[in-house]
Amino acid sequence: MELSHINEQGRAKMVDVTDKETTSRTAVAQTAIRMNPRTLQRIKDGGIEKGDVLAVAQVAGIMAAKKTPDWIPMCHPLPLTGIDIQFGDNGLDELYIEASVRTSGKTGVEMEALTAVSAAALTVYDMCKALQKDMQIGPTRLISKTGGKNGDYTL
Repeated sequence: MELSHINEQGRAKMVDVTDKETTSRTAVAQTAIRMNPRTLQRIKDGGIEKGDVLAVAQVAGIMAAKKTPDWIPMCHPLPLTGIDIQFGDNGLDELYIEASVRTSGKTGVEMEALTAVSAAALTVYDMCKALQKDMQIGPTRLISKTGGKNGDYTL
């Protein structure tokens, strides 16, 4: 498989998508944060002094998705048409974060979805670090994507 982010000199380049077809594209990414059960319960109960952890993390994830090209050098700026952040938990010690991102464009939104869950998870960590510094983030992974010449993908 040839890498499309490498030029003739073997150096990184931004892929030229000028001639690609505009299609509907989606991506879903997920991550988890493992923490003490009492930390998770305080998040769910709204008992974190800094504020509503999940509301702030949701906004952070949305903002990060929109700023992905500022974080990831070879990402194209995309007109994102939809971003949704969902939270769940295992009832004990793991908080789950899932981001769904949509666009109609010439390149996919996998990096935007992955960036969204990463920023949301880091925001949860930031807001809860006074309670617990040993929280673990991950695995962070792409769950699915649709659209584009490489077709659909589901984990």
